[in-house]
Amino acid sequence: YNLHVMMRFDLEIEMLEGRLAVKDLPEAWRERFRADFGFAPPDDRDGCLQDVHWYAGSLGGGFQGYTIGNIMSVQLFDAAVRARPTIPDEIRAGQFAPLHAWLTDNLYRHGRKHAPAVLIEKATGSALATEPYKAYLRRKYAPLYGLPMT
Repeated sequence: YNLHVMMRFDLEIEMLEGRLAVKDLPEAWRERFRADFGFAPPDDRDGCLQDVHWYAGSLGGGFQGYTIGNIMSVQLFDAAVRARPTIPDEIRAGQFAPLHAWLTDNLYRHGRKHAPAVLIEKATGSALATEPYKAYLRRKYAPLYGLPMT
């Protein structure tokens, strides 16, 4: 999904800077998809139109929040597990209350009292960083695809 976000961001920049016209978006999407993934979607429905945000009027910066949220989620989950190592087993058993309690104590109760960067640092003990997310992706996908862990 984050690859989709990056591709969309690049195309948004091109449109906002006047280097890509809206009418040329479907072809630009196909070409970028082909360049990044080695094949192109068969039609616009599975190409640029599969992104509902285009025709919802969202353009210019908000979409990247999905990726930032993904990065934050791993860092927060890792901090919760450090505080309570049994959380993964509890989740497997369908018990979400311990994780919810940690999130309430360390995140939710603060509301908008702190800027996001400050809140992440308070909750996790470190500034927002991509390393935990990249490590998570390696743990998840390296075994599936026979990739090295580093």
